[in-house]
Formats: sequence, structure tokens, C-alpha cells
Amino acid sequence: MAKKEDKDAKEGAKSGMGKWILIWVLSSLLLVGGTVSTLYFAGFIGKPAAKADAAAGKADPPKDKVAAKKPKKGPQIYLPLDPAFVVNFPAKYDVRFLQVAVQVSAYDQEVIDQVKQNAPAIRDALVMLFSSQNPKQLNTREGKEALRKQALAAIRKVMTEQTGKPGVNNIYFTSFVMQ
Repeated sequence: MAKKEDKDAKEGAKSGMGKWILIWVLSSLLLVGGTVSTLYFAGFIGKPAAKADAAAGKADPPKDKVAAKKPKKGPQIYLPLDPAFVVNFPAKYDVRFLQVAVQVSAYDQEVIDQVKQNAPAIRDALVMLFSSQNPKQLNTREGKEALRKQALAAIRKVMTEQTGKPGVNNIYFTSFVMQ
């Protein structure tokens, strides 16, 4: 009878070990499947033909004309409009002078070259704009921001008149002094 009990214990141990192996295999498959599906949905794996076409430069044609005309954005190119602008205000204000240093930015070197070429017209428009301001309004952040937007519009207007495109992406006041 002892031999029968030993035999039953060995079979029980084997079946217990078999359950653990089955659990380990199933959990490993579940872990691998979860990892692969995560990588697939994250876009790291899948569709090798599309990746090969993209690497070869054979992308699908754009769905509409707007997507085809969007310029590629690279690093911004900055151009200071030197020297700084200095304008005087009428005697009715306590503040008599405004000095503003301005830089323009664009993504295309061609636009920067066009700004350089049209600098006299741009400077004229900005001098007229700056000298027509109320210094009391320029003491606030909102007033400075409004002036910056007006200056950008003035530059874009000149660029559109001269080149047919507004070109300039943004402008920045790098110095703003009122005395």
C-alpha cells in the first residue's frame, strides 16, 4: 500500500508542476501579446511597405490642395531692424521719446532677404506707427502687445504691396524704452 501512495504522490506532483508550467506559458504569451499590440498601436511596428515608401520619398499624394500648400516649418530666422527706432511724442505728454528695437522672424531665408530689400519702406511704416501712439497706453502690457500686433500688420502690408506675400511670421520688441 505504501508503493501505491508513493505512486499517487509522484503523479500529483507531476500534475501540480504541469499546472505551473501551463500558467507560466499562458502568462508569457499574454505579456508578449500585450507588448506587441502596444507597439503596433503606438506606431513602432507594422506596415513595413508604407515605411519603405516614406523612406524612398514615395508618400501618398495630399488629400487636398491646402495640405499641399502648407510651408514646411523649420527653425525661425531672425533679422534685427537696426538701428532701433526712436520717435518723439507731442509736448502734451509727460513722456517725450520712445525707443524700440525690433526683430522680425520668418521660416524662409528668401523672406528675410525680401525684408532686407524693403527695409526703407518697412522702417517708414513703423516710424509713422510708433510716433502716432499714446504713451499712456504704452505703459501697460496690453498697450505694448496691441502696438506689436499693429506693427506686424504694418510690416505685412508693406511686404504684400512689395512682394505679393505677407512673408513675415512674427515680430519681437527686444528693447522698449520711454523717457
